[in-house]
Amino acid sequence: MTKPLKISEEAAVQMPMKTVASLIAMIAVGTWAYFGIHEKLNQHSTKIELMTKDLEQNSEFRIKYPRGELGQSSGEAELFMLVEHMSGLIESMDEELKGMRNNKINIDFLKEQVSKLQEDVEKLIRNGSGAH
Repeated sequence: MTKPLKISEEAAVQMPMKTVASLIAMIAVGTWAYFGIHEKLNQHSTKIELMTKDLEQNSEFRIKYPRGELGQSSGEAELFMLVEHMSGLIESMDEELKGMRNNKINIDFLKEQVSKLQEDVEKLIRNGSGAH
């Protein structure tokens, strides 16, 4: 039979100072490591929460923006205005070009008429000068 170990308040324990200092140092290092790891976990948790929020906003933007549910940026509005302006310029240039095509036909017709008139005038001059 073994006797139970009885320790009283008055029991004295002798321990070398080197061992006490080592125990205190180990406890300090353990505490420091625990709180360091805990802080690192908090940092990672915060980063994950921020990334999750950014991911949700990105997904919302990716889905809603093409549908036009988020409106337009000022740059886009300016681009649309420029496109409309350029479209108007192209339409007026197209109309002018169509008019130029008609002018070519008219010019060709008038050239033929002037040539015919010149021939008629020359005939009249020849006939009129020959009658004198």
